[in-house]
Amino acid sequence: MQKSTVAQIRERFDNDVERFSNLDTGQISTIDAKISLELITESAKRIVPNAINLLDVGCGAGNYTLMMLGKLPGLNCTLLDLSQPMLTRALERVSPNTTGSVATVCADIREAGLEEGSYDIILAGAVLHHLRDDADWETTFTKLYNLLKPGGCLMISDLIIQETDAITGYTWERYGDYLEGVNGADYRKHVLDYIAMEDSPRSMTYQLDLMKRVGFTKTEILHKNMCFGAFGGVK
Repeated sequence: MQKSTVAQIRERFDNDVERFSNLDTGQISTIDAKISLELITESAKRIVPNAINLLDVGCGAGNYTLMMLGKLPGLNCTLLDLSQPMLTRALERVSPNTTGSVATVCADIREAGLEEGSYDIILAGAVLHHLRDDADWETTFTKLYNLLKPGGCLMISDLIIQETDAITGYTWERYGDYLEGVNGADYRKHVLDYIAMEDSPRSMTYQLDLMKRVGFTKTEILHKNMCFGAFGGVK
């Protein structure tokens, strides 16, 4: 199947700002979204309690940054997203909640011109599953590693697959059942169809191994529920 282009992904998010401005509705298709959000932000606070600079990759309407600011007020926040309408909403929501600076970058993380060694915390919520082949994953994880200060952390909450195809199939069945329970059979088909078209997730173990390979000194598994997980690494 031909996967969605960056332009197609951008267009979908341009048209979905209102839904993603509310954690209860924007993440309804994500199992344990609130738990994962809490875990990655609380972990980031404990790893880098004196953090100054935050980068939120694929920030959407700003939910992850807002949760992080609730734990570490006053962060300088860099909000990065493909979608300018999402960034506009994120800026509106984040700016009143920090005494630090807020900058927006409308770009693909793979192409964004950001200064290396600048960030104490990088959050990547439901975004890295859009990466494609092995080279794409490795260059992006290398870039994220290089953007961190020594001792900084990359915290991820995302859609994942499993190492074993049979178990991946099982988790997708369970996920489909969850979606159907949320909003019926049509909703199940709708979500699974756009995942097939748009996303190319990798397993948590693949990503943890990749973190170590590009230089992260420590990796942490925070939560896993079927085809969703929360995890991270420390530079």
